[in-house]
Amino acid sequence: MAVLTDEVKKVLQNTDMWVLATADKDGIPNAVPINFVDILSDTQIMLVDNLMNKTRANLEVNQNVAITAWHEHEGYQIKGQAKVETSGTNFEAAVAMVKKEKPYIDPKGVVIVDITAIYITTPGPDNGKQL
Repeated sequence: MAVLTDEVKKVLQNTDMWVLATADKDGIPNAVPINFVDILSDTQIMLVDNLMNKTRANLEVNQNVAITAWHEHEGYQIKGQAKVETSGTNFEAAVAMVKKEKPYIDPKGVVIVDITAIYITTPGPDNGKQL
């Protein structure tokens, strides 16, 4: 299990758009932009499902995900195992987060990711290294 460092959290908290990548049962990739996210703990993040269709279908058959986020010239790739929640505390928090900024959007669910690895994507000598 990987742990979010303060440096990674800083990038995640200052990023306007993340990219969530999934794959179907045959390994065909799908990547979507996500702009409503929350750090739940040092080992878990939440992404809000507002428009996911292929992504949700992929998660039903393959829970492995990759997430990329960057701010200015610093970036990270997070890998993990995902599960979808459509009710409960996390979902209610997501709805409140989205409605505060965009009251016309009705979230369908949340994707909770248990982080398994974090990689540096910042250009330079550490690019590709695992934290």
